[in-house]
Amino acid sequence: MIGRLNHVAIAVPDLEAAAAVYRDTLGAKVSAPQAEPDHGVTVVFVELDNTKIELLHPLGDNSPIAGFLAKNKSGGMHHVCYEVEDIIAARDHLKAQGATILGDGEPKIGAHKKPVLFLHPKDFNGTLVELEQV
Repeated sequence: MIGRLNHVAIAVPDLEAAAAVYRDTLGAKVSAPQAEPDHGVTVVFVELDNTKIELLHPLGDNSPIAGFLAKNKSGGMHHVCYEVEDIIAARDHLKAQGATILGDGEPKIGAHKKPVLFLHPKDFNGTLVELEQV
């Protein structure tokens, strides 16, 4: 059902400093910051040959990333994102298997302008999972 790894998301307390590490120290191609108000984050994408790293920074006090950073002051891995061909079929299959879909269970448009869903970490070995339709 799942396809390739789309990205690994890392929550960071200082977006520019984190982007500089990937750009200047590691020599990666780094995007400009992109505000995603529907998700409460500002993102920067680090482009790699085989996947992406998504740097996440809170956009407003109610951001889910603000809560994550309150518990993890220096930041850390927030979620992994896998590609799926049909997000509704994937959702329905996962629900039938007993997985918990976060939110209202309906896909939202993510930072790549494609439908996404998040799956509860309790069902996936403590890892928050994002599914993105490609």
